[in-house]
Amino acid sequence: MIKIAIIEDEIPARRKLKRFLEELEETTEVVAEIDTVEMAVEFLKNTHVDLIFSDIELLDGNAFDIYKQVSVSCPIVFTTAYNQFWMNAFESNGIAYLLKPFSRESFQKAWDKFLLFRKSPSLENELLANLTKLIEKNFAEKSYKKRFTIHTRQGIYFLHIENITFFEANESVVFAFDTIGKKYLLIESTLIEIEEQINPSHFFRINRSVLVNKQHIEIIERFTKNTLAIKMTGNDRYLKTSQSSTSTFRVWIDE
Repeated sequence: MIKIAIIEDEIPARRKLKRFLEELEETTEVVAEIDTVEMAVEFLKNTHVDLIFSDIELLDGNAFDIYKQVSVSCPIVFTTAYNQFWMNAFESNGIAYLLKPFSRESFQKAWDKFLLFRKSPSLENELLANLTKLIEKNFAEKSYKKRFTIHTRQGIYFLHIENITFFEANESVVFAFDTIGKKYLLIESTLIEIEEQINPSHFFRINRSVLVNKQHIEIIERFTKNTLAIKMTGNDRYLKTSQSSTSTFRVWIDE
């Protein structure tokens, strides 16, 4: 019996994971479904499991805060809609990184990797080392998008990445804002699609709808106890961080 903990604040994502687990040949048991950092810390202090499926952005904070407080020996498969946490994941017992919405095929690959590690601890260490090197190499060599194509009735224009202050998703469309506050409709339809093309050192997703450019942040103010208000170049509107992204944003902005 393989004991599994699911740390995930989205009910559809939990259901999807459990459905995939039920379809496996191996016998598994989901011993806990957790949606907060606080509950996860308390559970993992007192309970051993064989595998953790962990979202990164939880109701009350960032999942990496869990693994700073609790020493976890089992592998972790991270599941998230954000792609800027690769290196953090593999520094926290991560063996796979499933980018939402993940497929049955990508889930199976992560599961097969877990089974390999389960059979051979020495193989686990070797594969983790090789995987970390590969991720580092990919990050070092990756070429990021330098401009976005804008289609208008007058023609096709190009918006250079350094002139974009932030991206904002609104009802299945994405807009880019420039340094004078002008808004452009992009052909890309999701922020995930945008994130895959831009440098995570320069852009950060402060909530589910907004990606900001560090270069054009003018003011950061405290909005509530766990959120911040951010003013961007050329725009009078303050953008708000989500509670779950605030702590990670504070680290990112100082890098």
